[in-house]
Parts: sequence; C-alpha cells; structure tokens
Amino acid sequence: MEVIFLGTGTSQGVPMIACDCAVCTSTDPRNKRTRASIHVVMDGLHIQVDAPSEFRLRCVAEKVNWIDFFILTHGHADHITGMDDLRRFCDLLGGEALKVYSTDEGISRVLSIYPYAILDRPVVKGYAAFKLTEMPERLELEQGTIESTLLPHGGINTLGLVFTERSSGKKFTYYTDCKRVPRDAVALALDSDVVVLDGLRPQPHPSHMSISEAVAAAQEIGAPLTYLTHLTHLSDHAETEAELPEGVRIAYDGLRLKL
Repeated sequence: MEVIFLGTGTSQGVPMIACDCAVCTSTDPRNKRTRASIHVVMDGLHIQVDAPSEFRLRCVAEKVNWIDFFILTHGHADHITGMDDLRRFCDLLGGEALKVYSTDEGISRVLSIYPYAILDRPVVKGYAAFKLTEMPERLELEQGTIESTLLPHGGINTLGLVFTERSSGKKFTYYTDCKRVPRDAVALALDSDVVVLDGLRPQPHPSHMSISEAVAAAQEIGAPLTYLTHLTHLSDHAETEAELPEGVRIAYDGLRLKL
C-alpha cells in the first residue's frame, strides 16, 4: 500500500493570506501546506480522498495520473471545491462517470455545487460526471477492504476511513476533521500500521482536535506510527514534531508512505 499526502493544511492553507508570521514566511518546505487530501494505492487500485481547491496542482506535482474512485469525507469547502478537476479522470476512464462515495451530507453538497455533473457519462469529452453512492460501513474490493465510521465535526459527521490491503495485510487509518475519536472508531483503528489524525493547532477548537487531543487519541489507538494533519500556521513543522512523543509525527505535503 502507498499513501501520498497531497495536502496537510487547514481551510486557509499555509502560508495564509496577509500573514508574515514565522511559519508563513518559513523556508522549510514542510511548512507549505495546501488543504488536506490523500491518495491511496491499494494493490494497484487508486483511491482519492477529498479534492480541495489545489487538487489539480497537487496531482500534477505528485504525478497522480489515475483514480479508480473518489471518497468525499464531508462537504466543507476545503474538501470539495476541487472536484470539478476530477473531469480529467473521467476522460482517462474512457468517458465514464467517476464513482463518488460520501455521507448523506456530502452527497447533498455535491448535488448542490455540481448539478451539471450528476450523469452516467460526461455531456462531452472533458466534462465531469459523478455517480454518487453512500459510503457503506465496509466496502469489499478485490484489492482489500475500506471500512468507514462517522466522526463528529461541529454540526456534521465526517467519514473516518480504514484501508486494509489484501495482499500485504497492511492497515491504514485516516481520521481527518474531527473533534474526537469515538470509542467505536478507536476499535476500528486498532492494529493499524499507520494512523493519521486531525491535529489542527495547539489551542482547543470547537470542531477539530487540538494537537494534545490528537496525541491522546493516538496513544489510545496505539499504532506504531501516527501522523497529524490538517494543521494551521500556528505549528512550525520541526519545532512541533520535536515536542511530540515517540511514534507521533507531523505530516507534510508530498509525504509518501509505503506500508
């Protein structure tokens, strides 16, 4: 299994508009954070999770050249506004609609933002077409399984995702955009090789885990390696990572994991 972190930032990105703080002006490339999304390759199957506004640029930079299907964790702008750029992958699929999995909330947002793309096939070559499907609790695939759970995020729930590759048995958990990790989500993530958790900033936030809350969740899950994502400009990569306990690290744009 391979995981590519296309983006690891929050809704405002880093550098942030009109900010000259130490992180926003840093020369460390790990402090340049586009909005959070990942690309998972599981026994050759390519799964894209979320599409922020920088999605096209990040695909080009990281050479993401194929997507078999798409998962939208939730309908907030920093995860959905790049979906129109999925049109290129519809072309590569031979003019077929791209299957999109999400929650009821996510599906309703896609319907409201992209009504022109809810089709079995693109209207013409070069247009997007989405086949919307509610994400099941367990998606059985030839290449493995993707299990889902609901995570509280303000007034909505987001999809937490657990990928298990059939050939290697490797298990990867992705829990972005959540205020806490409920007991059933902890149980689902047990025995993961790598876990990714929302760790927005040092200070508390009403709908995201703080870094200390994410560390506590990581210790409860007990994976050998946990990465924090969806970070603001309040966390310098090197300084923050140096303060984290063993086995907990900061993700960065362009990070590639091979499990």
